[in-house]
Order: sequence, then C-alpha cells, then structure tokens
Amino acid sequence: MLKHWLSNKRRNHQAALFLSAAFGLGIGYFTLTPSPDYILTSSDKLDHLVGLAVLLLPAALLYRHALYWLLPCAIAFGGIIEIIQPYVNRNGEWGDFWADAIGALLGVSIGLLLRYVFRERFAAD
Repeated sequence: MLKHWLSNKRRNHQAALFLSAAFGLGIGYFTLTPSPDYILTSSDKLDHLVGLAVLLLPAALLYRHALYWLLPCAIAFGGIIEIIQPYVNRNGEWGDFWADAIGALLGVSIGLLLRYVFRERFAAD
C-alpha cells in the first residue's frame, strides 16, 4: 500500500510543495514578528537549524528534483529573513544565517536518506 502511495509522483510533488510552502509561511511569521526568543528549543540557533531542515524535508522525501531550485531558494530565504529582521525590531545575525544554511542541508540529507530507506524497504510489496 505504501509503495502504491509513494508511486503517485504528481501527488507527491504537490504534497511536497504545499508542505514546504506552509512551513515557509510559518517560518516567515515566527521570525519576522515579535515573539518569545525561542520557539521550539532553548536555543535560537537550533530553532533556525530545525526550521530550515523541516522546510526542505518534504521536498527531499517526495520531490527530489525540486531541490535544484528549492535548496538555493531556502538558503536565500534564510538570508533575506536576517536582512529584514532589524527592520521589525529583531536581530539579524550571521550565526542565524549559517544555522539556516546548515539546517537546509541537514533537511535535504535526512529527506534523501528517508527516501532511500522507504524505497528499499517497501520495494517488495
């Protein structure tokens, strides 16, 4: 059953882009509005890392060809957020940008690994 679900490429592509867009909107909201310093964890840098990893995970898992344009866009998105933050009474930091970039690469790596594991595990179904 999972093999059948994973084989529907159009649905996978739509789901990946929808989830990435939804996560991107959430990241934009939480990073550009006044809010508690730490949303997910006790570390601002870890929040950035996790946020960008989650942003790219669906695309890496379900629509890996989109990564050619989505990965650079996600890293640019992290940079743009850091540029805009001082204008909305937040602090833009190089460390946050690097955490975003590392998180994006981590999300892609985890997503591609899960994609490989799922494809191999359910290939016999």
